[in-house]
Amino acid sequence: MNSIIRRLVQEALHIKKLTPTIENEINYELTRLGHISEADFEALELLMSEMDAGRIQLVPSP
Repeated sequence: MNSIIRRLVQEALHIKKLTPTIENEINYELTRLGHISEADFEALELLMSEMDAGRIQLVPSP
C-alpha cells in the first residue's frame, strides 16, 4: 500500500509543483506519524532533489 506521503510526493512530481496544500499535508502526516519510513524518506529526498534541479516549482502561499 502506498503511503500518504509518497502519494503526495507523486502528485507534486506529476504536476511539477509543490503547492502549499501538498506541503501542509506532508507536514501534517509527518507530525501525525511521529516518524518517517525509509521509503517515505527516499520519496522526500527525490522531491527535494527535483526542486533543487529546478524541475519542481515551489508555489508560494497566497
